[in-house]
Amino acid sequence: MNRDTPFGSRRNRLLATLGEGIAIIPTAPEVTRNRDSDYPYRFDSYFHYLTGFGEPEAVLVLIGGDSPRQLLFCRDKNEEREIWDGYRLGYEAAREHLGMDETFCIDELDAKMPSLMANQPTLLYPAGADRGWDARVFGWLNEVRAMARTGTRAPASIVDVRSLLDEMRLVKDAHELDTMRAAAAISADAHVRAMRMAAPGRMEYEIEAELLHEFRRRGSQFPAYTSIVAGGANACVLHYRENSAVLRDGDLLLIDAGCELDGYASDITRTFPVNGRFSGPQRDIYALVLAAQHAAIQAVAPGRSWDDPHQAALSVLVEGLIDLGLCQGTPESVIETGDYRRFYMHRTGHWLGLDVHDVGDYREGGQWRALREGMVLTVEPGCYVRPGAGVPEAFWNIGVRIEDDVAVTTSGCEVITSGVAKSIEDIEALMRSGTD
Repeated sequence: MNRDTPFGSRRNRLLATLGEGIAIIPTAPEVTRNRDSDYPYRFDSYFHYLTGFGEPEAVLVLIGGDSPRQLLFCRDKNEEREIWDGYRLGYEAAREHLGMDETFCIDELDAKMPSLMANQPTLLYPAGADRGWDARVFGWLNEVRAMARTGTRAPASIVDVRSLLDEMRLVKDAHELDTMRAAAAISADAHVRAMRMAAPGRMEYEIEAELLHEFRRRGSQFPAYTSIVAGGANACVLHYRENSAVLRDGDLLLIDAGCELDGYASDITRTFPVNGRFSGPQRDIYALVLAAQHAAIQAVAPGRSWDDPHQAALSVLVEGLIDLGLCQGTPESVIETGDYRRFYMHRTGHWLGLDVHDVGDYREGGQWRALREGMVLTVEPGCYVRPGAGVPEAFWNIGVRIEDDVAVTTSGCEVITSGVAKSIEDIEALMRSGTD
């Protein structure tokens, strides 16, 4: 039985943490798109973190204590369904392949779970994540409670297993970091392709297609999220997703896009001129955001606060907004009044991993969390200038965001998305190269 895998190691760590008790972690259900067509299947992130198993209809059960057990319920082999839907590992092969103590057909789940839960002091389960699973798990719990006259005890406490897994997932192991570097490299190449293909007269969705082409061509299974391809004023809509407008000469194009590789997300934003040349006001705003991002990345290191990169970026942005005439007053007064929020209304990053907005608390004990080696975060300051009173017209409808994925290292950080141009000079040079 092979448990010498990252997934087996994570299960062992969780078992050591939970002590006496039983943990139940189901994977995600298949979801109907319309009539008899399903959305492409994507496993549950917690389940995948512990198993690496990508099939639907599967449940991991971990039993802690002096004699820990690792059990998996999954689909049986079925020749007819495999003809229609594809290969199934089957529960018998899953035992050795996934390094489990015991494996069972998913059809046995309801019959076996009450006895597995009996006399366990604690039930660990992602309560509230899915109503159907809540009803099913509490049905098993009630069956155990009905055995009270036989001396059988039901779990006395219920703990959200995600609170343990979130802490584990927050610090990436070597396997995760390697996968995330590979995802970042694919996404960086996709952004390079998009820059080379962008030109006045093309449609936003044409550039989105170039991104998707590169993602899939390089082996990514999915986009990590719906790509934002926002030309001109659309860049001032933070979650713009229509991607349906024509790209105009003289406008900027903001692209926020990343692929998912083997479950792990990447997340890159670049902003560049459609015609390959920054105008004066565009150059001013872009240079400001780039300087803010540089300051934020410099603030990423072990022991630094989660909030330090944001504060570093904010300090640079506020001074620049005052210098450009977009805000008035001292930096302290602009920050105190929040006047800068007209142009910068989000924070500077988020955790990244199996989910693009990954799990993990940002505060501990009421204080901003200290960064640790192995954490991965985005660094993404921006500036979005909508038309309005007191706003110089030269800056209207300029939206800029620059985002990279950053891994905390022993002494500082590693920008894993550095493979795509970011300086004004490099962007203009890349776009001059066209498709050559």
